[in-house]
Amino acid sequence: MHGSGSIRKLTGILFVLSGMLTGCIATSQDPQPEWALESSNDTVAEPIPEKLLYGIDTELYEIEEGRVRRNDNLGAIFKRLDIPAMQLQSIMDNSKDVFDFRKIKRGNTFMVFRESDSLNTVRFFVYIEDPIHYYVFELGNNPRILPGENNTLSKLLMASGTIEYSLWQTIIDQDLNPNLANELSEIFAWSIDFFGLQKGDAFKVIYEEQYVDTLSIGITRILGAWFYHSGEEFYAIPLKQNGREDYFDQDGNNLRKAFLKAPLSFSRISSGFSHSRMHPILKIRRPHHGIDYAAPLGTPVQAIGDGVVVEASYQGQAGRMVKIKHNSVYTTAYLHLSRYASGIKVGQYVKQGDIIGYVGSTGLSTGPHLDFRFYKNGRAVNPLSVEAPPVEPLLEERKPVFEKVKFVMINLLQTIE
Repeated sequence: MHGSGSIRKLTGILFVLSGMLTGCIATSQDPQPEWALESSNDTVAEPIPEKLLYGIDTELYEIEEGRVRRNDNLGAIFKRLDIPAMQLQSIMDNSKDVFDFRKIKRGNTFMVFRESDSLNTVRFFVYIEDPIHYYVFELGNNPRILPGENNTLSKLLMASGTIEYSLWQTIIDQDLNPNLANELSEIFAWSIDFFGLQKGDAFKVIYEEQYVDTLSIGITRILGAWFYHSGEEFYAIPLKQNGREDYFDQDGNNLRKAFLKAPLSFSRISSGFSHSRMHPILKIRRPHHGIDYAAPLGTPVQAIGDGVVVEASYQGQAGRMVKIKHNSVYTTAYLHLSRYASGIKVGQYVKQGDIIGYVGSTGLSTGPHLDFRFYKNGRAVNPLSVEAPPVEPLLEERKPVFEKVKFVMINLLQTIE
């Protein structure tokens, strides 16, 4: 059976927890804007229409939907829709401070509302900037642009699952937001090697997801999580200190550490660290002091920690390589890159998570992959065995609050099946 799990709305106790963490969960339930109820002569229509779309009564118009094409602008779109050029000019003159006419984006959707008459006159044109923001172009004798926002709703949810093949597949099988996999992998990046997940590993998570009607527009926050991996339990309990929210384990250790567990997202280990490996091309045994991550050509490679680029050049069998010195003890190297990221050169300072290059097959390589190497005091060590210390400990004055949040969160997570 593929990853089994559950997802359900939380009870009032989660709102109490959320209040402990940030004050409250903001939910937008704004009424329709005043202009939405205006008729052509600026009088309020009664009764209020029951079927509104972007504040417009859908029963009065024929509706079309379109997308912004490559190299499109409003002039080209209006011409296709048979909207007089003078209408666009009037709108531009009246609404320069409301809408930036240069920022029509390719692929964005627009809606057209036509009069149900013989002329099929366009009465409203609605440009949808993103799932929340839109602009209503009201055409006619006094053209104008009216900005609007869709109502959003933040839902507090629970999810759990047991790994069959991968975290991502388990989440997809449960019809959950795929970004949940990214969120969990980022939170636990310093503790769990997500390339080494095993069948039977499991997770539980409490999170906040934002919706416009029934459309999810993203996960806004992880309120708590638990992961079971290789016989160990890992908790993620959020707490804000010094203006930054971090996640801590049940003992109060910061989950954010000096190094990420891996330099790639959602790949697999194709070859491990070895003092004697049969080389796939040379057909001889020799050391392989790194970890090979199989990944598609062009996959972004990120620095596992802060440091300075000490090498960025073509190195024979290693191909294009970047080497980063993190401190006086640790150095990492990234081999067989197809190309370097913009700005990557010797002497460049990079931060943890910065993209430094892209997976390739340069040098002596059988196919696209990243050969990742880790050096401690100049000696190659197995990257999977490196234990990095926490970055910022739990502050003494925040411990009482942490203990309260931890108590509530662990008990809530334990109630999830």
